[in-house]
Amino acid sequence: MATYILDLLRTWLQDLVQPWPQPALPNMRRGPPAHSDNPLMVQFFTWDCRHPEMSWWRHFEAEVPALAALGVTQVWLPPPNKAMRKEGQGYDAYDLWDLGEFDQKGTVATRWGTKEELVQAIATAKAHDIDVLIDAVLNHKLGADRPEAFQAVQVEEHDRNKEAGPVQEIEGWTAFDFTGRAGKYSELKWTHEHFTGIDWNHRTKTNAIYRIVSDKHKGWSPHVDKEFGNYDYLLGNDIDHRHPAVRDDLLAWSKWVLETTGGQGFRLDAIKHMDRTFLLEFLKTARKLPERQNLFAVAEYWSGDIDKIKPYIRTFEGLLSFFDVPLHYNFHNVSKQWSDYDLRTIFDNTVVQCRPMDAVTFVDNHDTQVGQTLESWVYSNFKLQAYALILLRQEGHPCVFYGDLYPNAECFDAAVAGGLRTLLRARKDAAYGAQREYPAARNLVGFVREGDAAHPGGCVVLVSNASESSEDSPHALRMNVGKRHARKAYRSLFEGRTATVAVDAHGWGAFACPRGGLEVWVPQPLPN
Repeated sequence: MATYILDLLRTWLQDLVQPWPQPALPNMRRGPPAHSDNPLMVQFFTWDCRHPEMSWWRHFEAEVPALAALGVTQVWLPPPNKAMRKEGQGYDAYDLWDLGEFDQKGTVATRWGTKEELVQAIATAKAHDIDVLIDAVLNHKLGADRPEAFQAVQVEEHDRNKEAGPVQEIEGWTAFDFTGRAGKYSELKWTHEHFTGIDWNHRTKTNAIYRIVSDKHKGWSPHVDKEFGNYDYLLGNDIDHRHPAVRDDLLAWSKWVLETTGGQGFRLDAIKHMDRTFLLEFLKTARKLPERQNLFAVAEYWSGDIDKIKPYIRTFEGLLSFFDVPLHYNFHNVSKQWSDYDLRTIFDNTVVQCRPMDAVTFVDNHDTQVGQTLESWVYSNFKLQAYALILLRQEGHPCVFYGDLYPNAECFDAAVAGGLRTLLRARKDAAYGAQREYPAARNLVGFVREGDAAHPGGCVVLVSNASESSEDSPHALRMNVGKRHARKAYRSLFEGRTATVAVDAHGWGAFACPRGGLEVWVPQPLPN
């Protein structure tokens, strides 16, 4: 009881000192204006994706009509900037101002294609009422053109506020000359002056975390995550977002990249490592552009702890939505624990539960793939159930992963992809209107969407994680679909399932679900 009271007091004090801002999503563009269908985001890449016959940008352009038909209104593309390697994904950012236009790092095109191909693909998407989000990698740079000597101090790996030795002269790869671009778009050439730290002393061939020291350096930013004492440093050359020239350059880039490409918003990479005051200014600057006043922006703050995400939601004044990482981990845990997991708790301690209109919900992404740094894959046994829980409910803004939708060599499951396309059609056509919950048992939950004036059908959804031998709960639920659907017959959306459910005069029906599976019921078309 004492702990409960202390938590309530702590929450009350936090609300008093820093109240919650207005929810972000209602004031953001999530698709074409005045569009009556549900908005939907797709992440259009995996970590190692390549197309065998065309550039990635051309592949995206070719898929735009099919994506629009599935109800997609937003696409998150991979970072368009020049990487440190010819095959780099862009998270190894070398030059933000090179979108595949200049001969740098042994190539003109990026891994994904040329600037011209990117601009053309985004124009095609716009013509089909699909907005494109630019993946902004603002935390670090990699692939410097030459080394420099400067003063630095090594810090403890697990407490970056503690020094692990004296100030010394080291040599680091920190000079970025961008000779291939020759000052076009931006004249800033980066040196050690523009970074807070590095992880390689080239003189001694030592891998450690070094904080750069000079009368022009202020140390790590205090406005970052407190993990490891201070989590300003992540990798590579850590950008100093308090340096005036850096700020000016990145703020100018925020406007330039949107105007140049036609992008409608940003996905912000690794924000827990960046100065929050700078990021807020970055968003406000971009929103000053014509037709960007309701700019969409979503952040990657990677933590499964909702209490660590809450302060960031408060900080950004309703200008930033957040990927629901805690919900992703709940999905991952169900797929591992299976019937031991209580489905009635699946939304506990998530962004979508705490702040539903700040939450961008997802099942997996390029970082959670098997073998990646944040590996936490949601296995196929619960993949479609997880997608139903983000696509067919009214809370949150869902993002679908390319790896689950398109054939690929990394993580494709044909059965998942087929079921996912069925769920996407259900989101586009049926998942509207009032929602009623039916948390029947630990291994079976259901909900109803009644439909609305533009989409009157609605749907009934059941999700199960029961094992075949489990007898702890029934796998049929009586649910009320609303009086508007009284005396209708409902059918499964999934091919091969022929059973129907009769709804009585009061809107009640007994809806069933396979054990360990998923069912989506919709009203049968009325006879002509």
